[in-house]
Amino acid sequence: MRRAPRALYEELWAAPADRVPRMGEPDVPVWRPSLLVLLIIVAACFAVPRTNELAVDATDGVSGWAVLAALAQSAALVAGMIRPVGAWWAATALSAATILVTEPVMSQDRLFPWSIMGMAFQGGALFLLALRVPLRRATGALALTLLTGLALTLRTTQPHNLDLDRSAPVFVVALVLGAALRSLRLARKDLVVQAELTAEERARRTLLEERGRIARELHDVVAHHMSVISIQAQVAPHLVEHPTEELRENLAGIRENALEALAELRRVLGVLRSESAPSGSARHAPQPGLDGLDGLLATVRSAGLAVSFSATGDPRPLPPGVELSAYRIVQESLSNVLRHAPGASADVVIGHRPAGVTVRVVNSPPDRPAAPSPGVRHGLLGMRERAAMLGGELATGPTPGGGWEVTAILPTGTESTEDAP
Repeated sequence: MRRAPRALYEELWAAPADRVPRMGEPDVPVWRPSLLVLLIIVAACFAVPRTNELAVDATDGVSGWAVLAALAQSAALVAGMIRPVGAWWAATALSAATILVTEPVMSQDRLFPWSIMGMAFQGGALFLLALRVPLRRATGALALTLLTGLALTLRTTQPHNLDLDRSAPVFVVALVLGAALRSLRLARKDLVVQAELTAEERARRTLLEERGRIARELHDVVAHHMSVISIQAQVAPHLVEHPTEELRENLAGIRENALEALAELRRVLGVLRSESAPSGSARHAPQPGLDGLDGLLATVRSAGLAVSFSATGDPRPLPPGVELSAYRIVQESLSNVLRHAPGASADVVIGHRPAGVTVRVVNSPPDRPAAPSPGVRHGLLGMRERAAMLGGELATGPTPGGGWEVTAILPTGTESTEDAP
């Protein structure tokens, strides 16, 4: 009982009502501007008979109170479109005040406590309230309205034609109708939201299907050629009568590189085909890191590139993403040297720092022009994206001697505590 006033305040005053839907939203058909115009017209039409009704009970003809009360109740009904909670409180208070003032001089044949017009105003206020608040709050307002009518019935100075049993069903119907329309509006809004989610899911599924189609086409084109290169490199020594050992090693290197590129291609395409991580053996295949640079350098040396390697600083464990990005940057840089700087030499320097690792690849000037490379080149863009993904930086450009330099700074995100003072 002690908490009842606080609960009444929170439910029927402090808690906000649903906002008025804006044009273009799925629940706007219930709140078309024409409804507000219609409500104003209805309230104005009700104001005239309400004024006459109250004038009958007035002692001196059409009193100022009758006109004022009728206009105030009409205004409260219209205000229910914007402020339904306050409008219901105003309608209830005006009805109670009007009944208390006119009850001593009221005709005994008139309905009491609510006349026909009084039921219309009070039922309209309950209807507009039920449109904008949950059913629990609207039910509380209905109970308070009926308790007000009961209190007015018990406080009379003369016999009346009591209609509490007839006005209560009117109020209940108004509340049920408003609550039903509110539920319909919310259900329509949820349906539109679900339709939007379904459309997004359909677009997402279409994107995944397109990625899978691209992956299949890319695999069919590239994997076929890589397989042919591997088979030709395996068969080539048998087509020569006395192949030299150097020829056998070069052909074996070509076959090994083709098989490795084919495996890498399938691993990358596995990511394109799946929304999540790759499945099967590709999921468990270790990603290359700085410990795989020796094999990478041996491969490019067998392809004819003179490359030297040096490391500075104290090596320390690095995050897998940093190791993979460093390896890929070195790999792409050396591939660019092979394609665009024939006859050049390269120098790879890995600098270990407390806050990350520095990758520097410098090549000398080429000794002959490079053959034009067909297609769109994304090597530098890919290296920049890898560095930016880790929060690092990438700088590329020509050297004073005519060569090319690639420098990447890849942070680890945390500095080692070993070097702290």
